[in-house]
Amino acid sequence: MTQIDYYFATMSPFTYLAGGRLEEVAAKHGATVKYKPLDIMALFSRTGGTPPKDRHPNRIEYRLQELKRVAKHNDMPINLKPAHWPGNMAPSAYAIIAAQNAGGGDVGGLTQAILRACWAEEKDVADESVIREALSAHGFDPELVNSGLLSGAETYSRNLDEAVEAGAFGAPTYIVGKEVFWGQDRLDYLDDYLAEIS
Repeated sequence: MTQIDYYFATMSPFTYLAGGRLEEVAAKHGATVKYKPLDIMALFSRTGGTPPKDRHPNRIEYRLQELKRVAKHNDMPINLKPAHWPGNMAPSAYAIIAAQNAGGGDVGGLTQAILRACWAEEKDVADESVIREALSAHGFDPELVNSGLLSGAETYSRNLDEAVEAGAFGAPTYIVGKEVFWGQDRLDYLDDYLAEIS
């Protein structure tokens, strides 16, 4: 069975705007998704990227325009300047890692709920109550918010190393074998590639 390694950040707006399309593509081709949340700012620094706040004003303005356009195209609500962004992504990432390890629930739905909380619901995804609510709503024990801290931290760090090694430099990135697909707007290409190899 084909595995898609999914590198993402829990406060990435373009990851949010992918919605559930990755899961739809994976299901269509019988592929599995390995969720690999990472520290996007550390990924930028290790691969020559620039954090949004440090970019040239032209790039900052274009990013806002593009987010608005993509949200409209995908029929998704978005707050271009959410109250709790940027913030601490680690707690929500650890929870996703713990949920994936525990199994039994919907990791894709959990991931999307956390992203939506930031970009559409004005919630702080570092807040334990927000993470607990998302875990519970998607079939996971809300206590994972505390029980997976150590393994979550180790995996979170390892995901960053693996992402760099695999060729990722931004989020979301979908990798199948040696093929790298960067951005929510590359899901059609991922779909085409999976059709070719299946």
